[in-house]
Amino acid sequence: MSERMPAIRVLLLPKDTNAYGTIFGGVILSNIDLASAIEARKVAAHRFVTRAMREVEFHEPVYVGDIVDFYTETVRVGRTSVTVRVEVEAERWGNPPLTAGTTGHGERVKVTQAEVVLVAVDAQGQPVPVRP
Repeated sequence: MSERMPAIRVLLLPKDTNAYGTIFGGVILSNIDLASAIEARKVAAHRFVTRAMREVEFHEPVYVGDIVDFYTETVRVGRTSVTVRVEVEAERWGNPPLTAGTTGHGERVKVTQAEVVLVAVDAQGQPVPVRP
């Protein structure tokens, strides 16, 4: 069985935190947007813009030092759009994130998931067919 490969993987830093010390939801949303665009480009080499992001509900917080994986899957290809499912997982090393001398992998937690609809556009921003 092959191991899943994330579209993107990021280490979250103090600049990404809110006043409570957890990562801003907007930082996660931005990375969901990036990951979905990478997946859409696998379908067709177009310029894509985000049309919608559906039902983003956060299940777990993300902390500084967490390594966050964004897994993608194309779920629908329409005439001018591509719908991508993005699943977000954090690899957590505890709080504080790492104990000196620790090796291996941290605890994995599901952070959120979303469906993102992207539309293929031309240089003027007008929708174009995804496939000829």
